[in-house]
Amino acid sequence: MKTPIIEVKNLNVSFGNFKAVDDISFSVKQGEIFGFLGANGAGKTTTIRTICGILSPTSGHIYVYGEDISKNTSLIRNNIGYMSQKFTLYKDLSVKENIEFAGTLYNMDNKKIKEETQKLFNLINFNESENTIVSNLSIGVKQMVALCAAMLHNPDLIFLDEPTAGVAPQIRAKFWQLIKILAQKGKTIFITTHYMDEAEYADRIVLMQTGKIIAIGTSKELKKQFFKTNFYKITPKDGNNIALLKEKIELLNFANNISLYGNSIKFMLNNYKKWQQFLNEEANSITYQIVSPSLEDVFLKAVSGK
Repeated sequence: MKTPIIEVKNLNVSFGNFKAVDDISFSVKQGEIFGFLGANGAGKTTTIRTICGILSPTSGHIYVYGEDISKNTSLIRNNIGYMSQKFTLYKDLSVKENIEFAGTLYNMDNKKIKEETQKLFNLINFNESENTIVSNLSIGVKQMVALCAAMLHNPDLIFLDEPTAGVAPQIRAKFWQLIKILAQKGKTIFITTHYMDEAEYADRIVLMQTGKIIAIGTSKELKKQFFKTNFYKITPKDGNNIALLKEKIELLNFANNISLYGNSIKFMLNNYKKWQQFLNEEANSITYQIVSPSLEDVFLKAVSGK
């Protein structure tokens, strides 16, 4: 069995009395899209910055490519791409100037910078002028260019910290298409996010809360771990009596985990006989379907501990 490309053992990171990362352990496989999912302040960014050698662990061990990074920080810094949570571009410089500066950090010559830039711009379908000042780009395009800057030296291990935060949904979808392409090329992608829907794209997911790992696995494994049955989703045909319908479901007591889901009500069934009674009474006023739990359902249940 191959050695994991990243191995974290009993990692703790504290700032004074505040424990940002609390005794976490996990490993990441070569070529994997590995997602860190959690609310802001969960410890995702601190973890990623510690693995990248930007922060020092309070205790524990981190191995990258089988090497202890505390003994060889240059190894990790020279062989990874890192896109931070905030923009890593200089807003007063042009796209070209930003890319060229990134190349000099990795001791790349001008010819190599131009070659790799063209490959990456083709990959992201960059249609702007290279002389455009970064501050004039949209948020989504800025993030695409920042990704190019992080990948200019063609690293096999790429860290993306909240890369789609504040980005429009259509750009988020495009960004994840790029991530999938990179993974297909053999790149290992370590990505943090607080968007539950996009975490579905990861091969494996870590759920984090207040510095701790509360669950880890594939999306399918996590759903199976936390939910033994599927959800039911009811939609009123007239679209107006959603609140009254929710009150009736609660009163009849045939469901739990009841929540509003747009113009629908989602719940888990706990009394089939009462459910049938409800259906007979409401047959002409509702439609229903059976749906699988979402990662948001999993996260909320994992956080609540119930």
